[in-house]
Amino acid sequence: MKKFIYILAILITIIACSTASKNDAIASNSPKVNKAVSDTVKIVNDSLEYEVIIIDNGFSTWLVSMAQPRHYYSLAYLENKNYLYVTEWNNRVRQPQVYNPNLYEMLIDYRPEIHYGYEVNYLIYNYMIYFQNTYKQKLWGYVPSR
Repeated sequence: MKKFIYILAILITIIACSTASKNDAIASNSPKVNKAVSDTVKIVNDSLEYEVIIIDNGFSTWLVSMAQPRHYYSLAYLENKNYLYVTEWNNRVRQPQVYNPNLYEMLIDYRPEIHYGYEVNYLIYNYMIYFQNTYKQKLWGYVPSR
């Protein structure tokens, strides 16, 4: 049975302005990326049996235009930051009376003992930065403004 990591299904689809060339830039170096017409970033890796889906209005455009380029950060840096961000995210999902349940909709199954690879960690990290800057949230520590 496959393990699924569903990351952050926050609302609906894309701004119609996202072009195929922007989506191609996102797909480079990924294990297997399925692109839809929407602003969805999906990574599937059958050998590790996981799936990552990021659905958020404007994330693909932000990733291409604002994020640091791939390999700017080391894998260890991304893994450490993702562990901290995801831990705080999951704490907020478990407290809907304190934190907006429309922002923190579902748990993220991110396990530090699993090697997800650079691309997955890069996308999770950048989504967390995008999320914190877009929705004026602070999950943990310093958040670079972009």
